[in-house]
Amino acid sequence: MSANPSTLASRTSGVATVKLLINGEFVDSTSTEWRDIVNPATQDVLARVPFATVSEVDAAIRAAHEAFRTWKNTPTGARMRIMLKYQALIREHMPRIAKTLSADQGKTIPDAEGDIFRGLEVVEHACSIGTLQQGEFAENVAGSVDTYTLRQPIGVCVGITPFNFPAMIPLWMFPMAIVCGNTFVLKPSEQDPMSTMELVELALEAGVPKGVLNVVHGGKEVVDALCMHELVKAISFVGSTAVGTHVYRLGSEHGKRVQSMMGAKNHAVVLPDANREQTLNALAGAGFGAAGQRCMATSVVVLVGASAQWLPDLVEKAKTLKVNAGSEANTDIGPVVSRAAQERILGLIEAGVKEGATLALDGRGIKVPGYEKGNFIGPTIFSDVTADMQIYRTEIFGPVLCVLSVPTLDDAIELVNRNPFGNGVGLFTQSGAAARKFQSDIDIGQVGINIPIPVPVPSFSFTGSRGSKLGDLGPYGKQVVQFYTQTKTVTARWFDDATVNDGVNTTISLR
Repeated sequence: MSANPSTLASRTSGVATVKLLINGEFVDSTSTEWRDIVNPATQDVLARVPFATVSEVDAAIRAAHEAFRTWKNTPTGARMRIMLKYQALIREHMPRIAKTLSADQGKTIPDAEGDIFRGLEVVEHACSIGTLQQGEFAENVAGSVDTYTLRQPIGVCVGITPFNFPAMIPLWMFPMAIVCGNTFVLKPSEQDPMSTMELVELALEAGVPKGVLNVVHGGKEVVDALCMHELVKAISFVGSTAVGTHVYRLGSEHGKRVQSMMGAKNHAVVLPDANREQTLNALAGAGFGAAGQRCMATSVVVLVGASAQWLPDLVEKAKTLKVNAGSEANTDIGPVVSRAAQERILGLIEAGVKEGATLALDGRGIKVPGYEKGNFIGPTIFSDVTADMQIYRTEIFGPVLCVLSVPTLDDAIELVNRNPFGNGVGLFTQSGAAARKFQSDIDIGQVGINIPIPVPVPSFSFTGSRGSKLGDLGPYGKQVVQFYTQTKTVTARWFDDATVNDGVNTTISLR
């Protein structure tokens, strides 16, 4: 079949309705609760998404459970070849999916393509499953006794994904789970599921069998049903701290493995010896790209010593960024995802002003010709920020940078380590000694040296920590193979002569 979003939607009163995927079929929900999918630059309603019923969630899980009976025994090579075809299909259809993603999420087209590409890298890594899922073997650990481990799939897995990366984060989850021999139920964000559904359709085209991948939509009721269902074995979550904590607790209470990647307050520490122009470019890109709606966005800049003099240059750099609809050429910053998100961000900016921070650059009230109804906020920079302010303590998730100044690198390290979040941090310097001290002393899961967004390539694991993560295994890389498999250890002894009789041994020894 050809990948076409029209196969994912039916027409009701002229508005497309997003379907569920259950047991290999795109089906219309019987739900009475629906949500509009709105273009954040225009407020046009693109489609309507159902909040699946409890019975529809149950049907998706049971379809996955039934499919697991045969899928778990599918040869590794067969699973790998599906992923090889899938990555080729994603590459082929990337421009079309990027347009859909930009329309319902608001990202610029280049950033939407980057969103898809970073997910594609995980699919490419999944093609190495033949070596990733290997066990271990030890010969003759005792008299004629061998011990070896098997990494076997665990069953039905669930993914709950956020609005800010509707391509990358689903692709973090279901390809690795499926290629390990599991089946999957995906719940995309109800705010912007259209590009996710296009990727799901391509997965079926690549050869994923019916029931191996299923999709339901909805809010808290659907999330709770997924977390509590008796047939679900593991849950992957990326999103806010409040929801992530709820998912982790509820899933764990019901005996599931859970990995929960949550909120962040990522710092960039700038030493005076850093390359000035490159650092300013990095700070502006990481702070304002995707309208700041990244869990790995730089949201706090810590200027150390004489680098405090760089603040005016950072403000001028931010002023050069172009705010427009994501579909327009040469746009640097698109709209935030919703009116509610815009109002929340504006409220936090107002709180910062009331708390006494200096608004060095005010992005409020920006108007974009032709897109007057868009959810736009321009680059915003606060200086004179202190650690007790709400704008410092809260993940703003918008194009807002908080700037603090400290005397020394030790002071910067202490400041960052006091913050409860631990997703990512960056250091900008030309000193190898300073970089080595920083990476050793900083208590953050992912560290960038002259890199503002230190998200590792998929052959390494995503390692956010502390308040940004619940669960001990990351969502991709080597750790996720552990998450999506269970280790079975076999201890075996074979005799060359069937008549050998060692007699009764009542000790624990194998000898």
